[in-house]
Amino acid sequence: MTHAFAPDEPPEVQVRSHERYHQVMDACAALPALMTAVVHPVDEFDIASIREAVDENLIKPVLVGPAERISSSASKAGIDLSGWKIVDAAHSHDAAGKAAGMAADGSVQAIMKGSLHTNELLGPIVAHGSGLRTGRRLSHAYAMDTAGYQKWLIVTDAVVNIAPDLAVKADICRNAIDAWHALTGEARPPGIAVLAAVEVVNPAMQATIDAAALCKMAQRGQIAGCVIDGPLAFDNAISLDAARRKGIDSEVAGNADILLLPDIEAANILAKQLTFISHADAAGIVMGARVPIILTSRADNLRARLLSCALAVLVAEARRQGRIT
Repeated sequence: MTHAFAPDEPPEVQVRSHERYHQVMDACAALPALMTAVVHPVDEFDIASIREAVDENLIKPVLVGPAERISSSASKAGIDLSGWKIVDAAHSHDAAGKAAGMAADGSVQAIMKGSLHTNELLGPIVAHGSGLRTGRRLSHAYAMDTAGYQKWLIVTDAVVNIAPDLAVKADICRNAIDAWHALTGEARPPGIAVLAAVEVVNPAMQATIDAAALCKMAQRGQIAGCVIDGPLAFDNAISLDAARRKGIDSEVAGNADILLLPDIEAANILAKQLTFISHADAAGIVMGARVPIILTSRADNLRARLLSCALAVLVAEARRQGRIT
């Protein structure tokens, strides 16, 4: 029998303490729970996740959706809904519209995705006259804690913007900066690595041109409160050794806080690779609206759902304190 490695070579072992996860949960312990409209929670796992978030004092749920289906799912999950408010809605579109209206009039402080498609959830929020729009484009941020990296890493945008142009990428940066400040509590400007396949500007590769423009925008204060570098390949963004070997001298290379991906395909693949292969703790949130939007994948586990709720609590608190816009 042949071996792919020396027989006496010890296996590599990664030890996860989940320390950063617990730090975030501890930071939320002293903060009030967010009144949250949970949209179309008609799945047993939806209800069970909400129960856990309530037990952690992260949210006070308002369940918006078909009342009979919600009650049936709760019954199957063995969860008593007697202390929770239910707003009956005919279907998922109706539920999303009612939740947006509640957020606009201040009845709730956050919106959380249940069992419906993302475009259904966000449609009423981005509609003209919704009362929830700001001057920014909505974008999604995944906060990742993986054993292979020394700190929180935000991956954006893996969910909302399909093929962002330069103006949209600038807003994605601004939203990610706010999410990072809320998450970490740090005052320093985060480092944003604008990712591409190469480290040089190539006119045939739009991602590299956008990267160069974003760097100049940051230098001139058009994107404030951060340091941007790019184009950078993924290895150069997260590995100082890789950056040094390629002769890249940068404040961001090897030490990025935020990874701006060129499009939704690249971002989604990277985020899921970190989650399902590297087993990263992940929190998903949509920024750019008047309220935080807790948006996770249907495949996300309970830890990811709780961490996403916790991130929304921190975002709301950072806004209340005026630390983010």
